[in-house]
This record gives sequence, C-alpha cells and structure tokens, in this order.
Amino acid sequence: MSSSSRPVVLVTGAARRVGRAIALELAAHGFDLALHTHHVGDEATQTLSDARVLGAGARVFAADLADEQGCRALLPAVVQAMGRVDAVVNNASRFEQDDAETFCCANLAAHWQINTAAPVLLAQALHAHLLGSQRQGCVVNLLDQKLWNPNPDHLSYTLSKAALEAATTVLAQALAPTLRVVGVAPGLTLASGPMDAQEFARAQGMTPLGYSASAEDVARAVRFLIESRAITGTTLLVDGGQHLSAQPRDVLYLARQELRR
Repeated sequence: MSSSSRPVVLVTGAARRVGRAIALELAAHGFDLALHTHHVGDEATQTLSDARVLGAGARVFAADLADEQGCRALLPAVVQAMGRVDAVVNNASRFEQDDAETFCCANLAAHWQINTAAPVLLAQALHAHLLGSQRQGCVVNLLDQKLWNPNPDHLSYTLSKAALEAATTVLAQALAPTLRVVGVAPGLTLASGPMDAQEFARAQGMTPLGYSASAEDVARAVRFLIESRAITGTTLLVDGGQHLSAQPRDVLYLARQELRR
C-alpha cells in the first residue's frame, strides 16, 4: 500500500529503455510507482529494486495491453494493491516497420490496440477512479516527433501515434477538470531494431542541435508535465529540433546512406 502522502504513477512498459528511465526519474522525486510489464522478468525485477533504492514504494504489475480485458483490469489492480493512482504514463508501444506497399489491416490493428486503444482505456479508468475525489490526475502519452515531421516509414506505427495525438487533445477536453492529458514526443532516443552503434551516433547528430534526446531527457519532460497543473491538451517535443528538419525517410535509413558515402 502506498503512503497517503506520495502520489502513485502507473508507468506502462516500465521495465526497460525509456520506461525504466521515466520510472527512476519519478522514483527519485517523490512518486510511488506501479511498474507495468508484459511479463515479469529480470528487467522488471531490477527496475523495481532500483526504484525502491531511490525511496519509492513500488510494485510490478503484469498485463497484456493488447487484450482489452487485461488492460481494463490493470488500473483497478493497482488501486487495490497501492490504494490510489494519480497519473498514468502511456509509454508501452509497438514499433514495427511497414510502408504503403507492405501495409495490412492486421498490422495496423496490432499497433492500434497497444499504441492507441490501451492509452485511452487507461485514461478512462483513471478518470473513473478519481471522479468525485479532490485529486486531479494526469495522463502522459508518449508520442513521436515524426508526427510533426512525417516520413513514409513505419506506416502503421505512425497512424497509431497520430490517433493517440488526436486522442490527447480530445481526452483533455472530455475528461477535464478531473484529468489533465498531455503528450511527450521524443526524437531518436535509443538504438532500436537493426540500428548499430555507429548508425545511432550518426542519426543522433542529424538534428539542428546536433543531438536528439536521451532517455533521461524524456523522463524529465514527463515529470515536468505531471507536476505542471496548468498544462493540458498539448505536447512537448523532446528531440533536439529534429521535427524542424524535413526528412524523407526514417533516420535509420538516412544515417546508413550517410555512412556509405
């Protein structure tokens, strides 16, 4: 059970990568944590241990966000175990390559369920939990700078994040004043998929600032928005200005082209 004086944040996909950084940033600044993971394993256990070392009350919750009933049950399970939830960070995301030629409905549906529907369901559940209380909650949706600087790669992923960006605005309207709903749109933050270290370093430099973002940069932005009571219905881009530079393809492919010259 969480201390009544410490707010509880549910972070989805909290075991590793950006989700882990968000969890540890919050743990270090007075928040207790519900750490969501798809399957409990060594990474989730390590993040749990590290959050507790930083002084947070923390527990791990396993759920398949692609399953509607499992997703709906997640926040009530956190409330039952920890007594309250004050914010949700929708970080968990599906990210697979497709384009206009390889697009199919099944791949779009798979992205949509995790990247769009699950965040909406969790916002709905947090609103129901807080409605009638004296506490105001916050939902932070992890988006992507490519919504402001589109390219044709990762089509289904892009469509699902575009829908989530629209949902951020609509939910901010619909769920106020009980909830604030905001977005954080990172640029290239960590190497993923087939990107090697050299490609990642080159891609990170392809921004106006010559630097994109670290997981810790994203985590600080998330905490800032959770703590900022006057901000709702908008998105903070954390990308070194990447969204300002038109890019015809995903940075992975552009970095590979640069390195081959």
